[in-house]
Amino acid sequence: MKRNAALSEISDGKFYRSSDLARLDTGGCEGCSACCHGMEETIVLDPYDIYRLDQGTGLSFEQLLDGHAKLKVIDGLILPVLDMCGPENTCTFLDENGWCSIHKARPGICRLFPLGRYYEGNDFRYFLQIHECGRNKAKVRIRSWLDTPNLEQYEDYIRTWHGWTVSLEHFLEGEPDVLRKKVCIFLLEQFYQRAWDPERDFYVQFQERLREAGERLGIAGS
Repeated sequence: MKRNAALSEISDGKFYRSSDLARLDTGGCEGCSACCHGMEETIVLDPYDIYRLDQGTGLSFEQLLDGHAKLKVIDGLILPVLDMCGPENTCTFLDENGWCSIHKARPGICRLFPLGRYYEGNDFRYFLQIHECGRNKAKVRIRSWLDTPNLEQYEDYIRTWHGWTVSLEHFLEGEPDVLRKKVCIFLLEQFYQRAWDPERDFYVQFQERLREAGERLGIAGS
């Protein structure tokens, strides 16, 4: 999701890589779940999020849409977002004590917070959002904070998925609504509704589906 804000207004003015240290560690948050309230439709789910949620909760994509997520037009594409429809506009995965019930399977944007990604061409760097969490934080290695196995492979996947969706946005610019809708439905079917095989490496499956989608739509670089 693109943000219409100057980086100087929302960050400390620095860019980070996963090997860098940044002030992120709140010491466990001590039950604070402020970042899980009022996020509206900003937690956009990518295909790996769906794979991870399926493995961690046993919920299929259709089941996630039945109370935990919803479809939203994001930058011209129809994509799933977490539905903040719990008590007091909270994430539906918060338990009665304000703790995340899916912490091990939480989406990438949740793992990232309060970091954001700044994309430049085919690459991105991290930046620290300074107005999103008011708690005192200690420095921690970003790699550790992201808590994601095979991080380099994951970051390559994020670059690829972001680049491909941007290409798809450009591909659909100026096209009639009927075609745009068909392509968006195909996108959902190809990368979200079709179950991911838990016995196979996700990234291998993703690349296979990406090639299939590129060949079908005629989008280069897939």
